[in-house]
Amino acid sequence: MAYYNSAETQKRLEAVRKILVEKKLDAALVYFDELNVANGWYLTGWCGQFEKGAVLVPVNGEPILLGGPESEPFAKMDSAITKVRCFPVFMVPDEEYPNATIMNFAQLKEELKREGTELHRVGMVGTTTIPHQVYLDFSECFPLEDITEEYENLRAYKSPWEIEQITKSVQLCDVAYDKMVEAIGVGAYEYAVAAAGEAVCRTNGANSFAYATIVGSGARAKAVVPTATNKKMEDGELVMIGIAPRINGYAGTFGDTIPVNGVYTQKQKDLLNHMRETFRLTHELLKPGMSGKEIDVPGRKYYEKHGLMDYLVCPFVHSMGLMEAEAPFFGPNGDFVLEPGVIVNIDVSFFGHPQLHGGRIETGFVITETGCEPLSPKMFDYFMKDL
Repeated sequence: MAYYNSAETQKRLEAVRKILVEKKLDAALVYFDELNVANGWYLTGWCGQFEKGAVLVPVNGEPILLGGPESEPFAKMDSAITKVRCFPVFMVPDEEYPNATIMNFAQLKEELKREGTELHRVGMVGTTTIPHQVYLDFSECFPLEDITEEYENLRAYKSPWEIEQITKSVQLCDVAYDKMVEAIGVGAYEYAVAAAGEAVCRTNGANSFAYATIVGSGARAKAVVPTATNKKMEDGELVMIGIAPRINGYAGTFGDTIPVNGVYTQKQKDLLNHMRETFRLTHELLKPGMSGKEIDVPGRKYYEKHGLMDYLVCPFVHSMGLMEAEAPFFGPNGDFVLEPGVIVNIDVSFFGHPQLHGGRIETGFVITETGCEPLSPKMFDYFMKDL
C-alpha cells in the first residue's frame, strides 16, 4: 500500500492551483529531497532515495514528477503523481543509466508546448533548499518567482485525515517511550535505548522517522539534538530521550529527561520541575487567537525569574506535521495566530547547564475551537504534575 490519500492529494493540487491563479502564474515547481522531504511529500506521499526531485504543477494539466531514473519505477508504483520525467541535474553525479530516457528542461518545455501548455511564469517552492544548479538549469527555460510562503501556509492547517495520521504516530510514541525507559540503566548503551524505541515503532507501522532518535546521556545532553551513540550510561547521569515515528509521512514525538539509575537527585528534580511549570504556563495559552509573541511570554518570564535564561536555546512552542518541527514557529517574534486544526508541540528545554548539562520535555496538541486537546493524554498528564 502507498502512503498517500488520493482525496487529500486532489484537494492539495486544487489549493496550489488557486495560488497560481491568484498570482497569475502558469505552474508551480515544488523542490524536495530526502532531507527536505515535506513539500514534495505533501503532493505525492512519496520520496525517492539517492536522487533529488521536484513536482511541476501546471495551472491546467497533469502534474509531473521530475527526478532521476533510479526513482522512476519506484515513483510509478508508490507516488500519487506517476507521470515522471528524468533529468541529469536530479541524478546521482556521474552515474550512468544506458536504458533510461533522460531529457533536459528545454525538451520538457517543448513537450509541454506540444501538449498545449506554455509556461511563462513559474512559482518556485523551496528557495532555501533548492540546489543552485537545479535553479540555474530550470530558470534558463522557465522564469521563477518565489511562492514558498504561500505554499507552506497550506501545510500549517491540518485536515481531519492529517490529524488522524499524527495521532497514530503519537500513539506509537507512547509505546516507544515505555520500551526506551525499560532499556535505560547503568551500563546500557545509548544505541540500545534507541533500538528499543525504533523497533516497536517499525513493528507497528512507522514508515520512517522525522529525526534520528535522540538519546543523550550525561554531558551529551547539552548537544540539543544528540543522536544515540555507543556511549555507556553512567550512574547519577540524566539521559534525554526523544523519538519521531511517521505514519503515512506524518510525525509524532515525545521528549523527556530521566535519571539513568531511576532516582532523581534533588537538584535534578528541582530543575525538571521548573520545566514542568513552564510547560503548564505555556499550555494555558494554547487556544485560537494566540500568537508566539503572547505564548512565549510567561515561560520566558519564569525562566528569567529562576535564572535559566542562559540555558534557553529554543522557544517553547513549534508546529508539527510532515516534519517534527516545521513552520509556523511560535517564538517571541512570532505573529502566526493559532486556529483550529493547527498542531503544535510544547517543547520546554535547557542546554549548557554546568552540572545538569541539558534536558527536554515535549508533547503535542491539536488546537480546537475552545482551546487544545492533547495528542498523548498519557504524556500530558505526566508533565502536568511535578516529580
